[in-house]
Amino acid sequence: MKNIWQLYRSDWRNLFKVPVAVLLTAALVVLPSLYDWVNIAAVWNPYSNTSGIQIAVSSLDKGAEVKGRSINIGEELLASLHTNHSLGWIFVEAEAAVAGVRRGDYYASILIPADFSQRMAGILEGRLVKPEVQYTVNEKINAIAPKITEKGASTITAQISEKFTETLSSTVLTVLKEIDQEFQSELPVIRRVEQGLFKLEDSLPQIEKAGRLVLKLQQDWPEMVSSALRIASFQDKLPLAGQAGAAAELLDAHWSRISAAAGMLQNLEHRLPELEKAVEFVALLDSSLSDVDAVLERASARMADAKEVVDMAAQSLPQATLLTEGGSSFGLELEQFLTDSSSAFTAVPEAVRQNLYLLQQAADAAEQLAGQMQAAVAGAGGVQGAEQQNGTESSGVGALGAKMLTSLRTEEVNGLKQAAARLAAGSEMLEHTSKLLRAVDALEPGTVDAGDLNALSAARARFSAAASQAGRLASALQGGSKPDNDVLQQLSLAAGRARLAADGLLSGIGAQTLPAVQNGLQRLSHNARSAAQALQQAPRRLESLDTMLAEAGSIILSGQQVLTALQQHLPAIRKEVHAAASGITEHMTAMNSFAANDLPRILEELPAAGRAVHEAAEFARNDLPAAEQKLRTAADLIRTGLPRADQGVQRAASLVREDLPTLEEAVRKAADTVRRVKAEVNLDEIAQLLGGDIKSKSDFLANPVVLTEHQLYPIPNYGSAMTPFYVVLSLWVGGTLLISLLRTGVDTGGRPYRGYELYFSRLLTFLTVGILQALVAVLGNLFILHCYVADKVWFVLFAVLISIVFVTIVFTLVSVFGNIGKGIAIVFMILQFSSSGGTFPVSTTGHFFQVLNPFMPFTYAISLLRESVGGILPEVAVRDALLLVLFGLLALLLALTLQKPLAPFIRKSAEQAEKSKLIS
Repeated sequence: MKNIWQLYRSDWRNLFKVPVAVLLTAALVVLPSLYDWVNIAAVWNPYSNTSGIQIAVSSLDKGAEVKGRSINIGEELLASLHTNHSLGWIFVEAEAAVAGVRRGDYYASILIPADFSQRMAGILEGRLVKPEVQYTVNEKINAIAPKITEKGASTITAQISEKFTETLSSTVLTVLKEIDQEFQSELPVIRRVEQGLFKLEDSLPQIEKAGRLVLKLQQDWPEMVSSALRIASFQDKLPLAGQAGAAAELLDAHWSRISAAAGMLQNLEHRLPELEKAVEFVALLDSSLSDVDAVLERASARMADAKEVVDMAAQSLPQATLLTEGGSSFGLELEQFLTDSSSAFTAVPEAVRQNLYLLQQAADAAEQLAGQMQAAVAGAGGVQGAEQQNGTESSGVGALGAKMLTSLRTEEVNGLKQAAARLAAGSEMLEHTSKLLRAVDALEPGTVDAGDLNALSAARARFSAAASQAGRLASALQGGSKPDNDVLQQLSLAAGRARLAADGLLSGIGAQTLPAVQNGLQRLSHNARSAAQALQQAPRRLESLDTMLAEAGSIILSGQQVLTALQQHLPAIRKEVHAAASGITEHMTAMNSFAANDLPRILEELPAAGRAVHEAAEFARNDLPAAEQKLRTAADLIRTGLPRADQGVQRAASLVREDLPTLEEAVRKAADTVRRVKAEVNLDEIAQLLGGDIKSKSDFLANPVVLTEHQLYPIPNYGSAMTPFYVVLSLWVGGTLLISLLRTGVDTGGRPYRGYELYFSRLLTFLTVGILQALVAVLGNLFILHCYVADKVWFVLFAVLISIVFVTIVFTLVSVFGNIGKGIAIVFMILQFSSSGGTFPVSTTGHFFQVLNPFMPFTYAISLLRESVGGILPEVAVRDALLLVLFGLLALLLALTLQKPLAPFIRKSAEQAEKSKLIS
């Protein structure tokens, strides 16, 4: 720190020793402020001086007549513009206006056409043709002026619309006032109609109910007519009624005998369980005979099979005796072989595993060899390529490339042959391994998975392909061909696939299948020992087998004779039993159904039937003659009055079906409309609206909305609002001037200093000038231009902070990158000028600049100064200040990490630039 302070003081002592240097430093302090002050003064309040923007106005309007009243909107517009000084209105003829705009004498022109008033008044006659105001603008004169003149044209159209709306509404309201007088006189009648309509709607349910009854009567009328006609036809059947009455009297006299027969049926119901047991026995016998037939057939078939087996065994017994005599000795030899080979069975899986490891190593070695050859070919090719490019085919470099290729061809041929041989041996070994596993699986099924066998076949194919590839390449090299990188790449890929296949076999077969193979071989050895012991005991067992076979043949023959006799007599027995069982079951089912369904109902209803028969007999004796007389009278009435009743029912139904729905819908719609109107519009309010003050209402219709403006953080003029942007821009320009005129390197006088000491000492000098630039700029804004600033102290402090950050950034760029850093600082300023949102909102710029905005120091510097100018919001000010400090810290980190590593390169580039005699 002491050395840094010493170098800093030395800079200022040296500066004050040279008057010219002092003047230049003072200029560096003031120049950025001039840039700031001039720009702010130029744009101090441009939107208050728009009266100098000349716009030519012309009117050709011939006027119109509305309700007997003459209007000319064009003349009224010109009269109102004479008192409007927001723009420079010039009133000229139409031809002069167009020519003046073309020459640039006027920024724009506005022409009111001849039919303007006529079109405006057309709305009252049903002609909706929008009138036009012809606006012509010369956009070549200035970029901002067309926007201002367009605003003036919009103001004119709005003024015309407002005036027309006021006039039109005044006319319409006058007519409405006349309508109000008639409305007031008719209002009581409207009230009475409304009440009557609601009462009719309330009665609709009763009307609908009556209509449904009429329709139901029409629907049932044919049946009613038919019933009436049947009643009339009963007159012809009255003699039959007399006969039925006599029959009822006879049945009533003999009813006691019918009751006695019902009692006998009830006794039969109690005996039904005994009959059911007999039927079940017969059915069981029938089904058992069917099972016996099947059993006899199966027994006969089994007897025949057993006889065949016994005969074959008896015929083969002599041969089996000879075989067991030789098998005994074979069993002893087999057991001795298994004892001697047990260690071999154990070693087989381990040997297979070791072979798989060898396969893996062979494939890996081939792949490495291909990679080495690719590198060697690339190196040799690079040497020859360099020689051909320089045109030195006879030089030592060319000879070196040829020797490298010759050495490659001589040394690698033997390696390729060895790799091909090892890969081919691996393919053959995989074939033997596959055959071994298939043999084990054939002796012990399920020991080896089919997928492992397929994997062995696929791996064998890959090793064979790699061996062929290596062999062909070795033959080509031996024949003098140049090694081709594509061929080496193919060999590398083939060897890699072979190595992957070997890896898969180790993880699959080596981990799971080989233990299963070892277990299978052990089971095979155990089974073979068991078989050997059985062969030794077979001769003793065959001695008693002959006697057993003879006895079994005799027993089977006797059984076949008995089964044959049973099968001959069984069909006749089964037929007779089945016929009896079917007949009994059918009759029993009918009896059960009668006892369960019919008999209880008969017994239950019989007393009531007896009473009904008795009542019928009494009716026939006492009431039947009088009923016959009444029926004759009703029949005469039906024949004479039925046609007239039918006509009345049809007319009523037609009315209900065709006219009543329309009437109901109309009543309901009318009632709903009245309710909706009452809910939305109050008749009293309508009357009040139609009357009243016409002038105030027409003014309200012309201007229905009043805009109330609330300004947050108000700034009185445009120049003060642009102060943050121009201060920030001038401070960056000041930093750029510093790196352009002052040296970033330090003259140490031959004394040793560390790099960071030189950096910070000269940075302090730059910062001192930068702080002075900031103070001059902001104090000049406050006391010379009298810019509006809400928080002046913070305005000064924020400007000093921004200058410190900016000077640190530009000094670091030059200190680390030299002259290149100066260019970076200028490019950085250009990008920030467009993407910081200092003039227009950043959201109105292109997508590229919107992306840059959050990463630019200008963004937060302008925002920080705006806080002090308009009024500070603490969270925004703290955020901006912290981010600016972060930018400065990043610049310091860049300097401390990159200055020393890049110093030789920057020094060398500076020396090269000085050789141009133009760049320092």
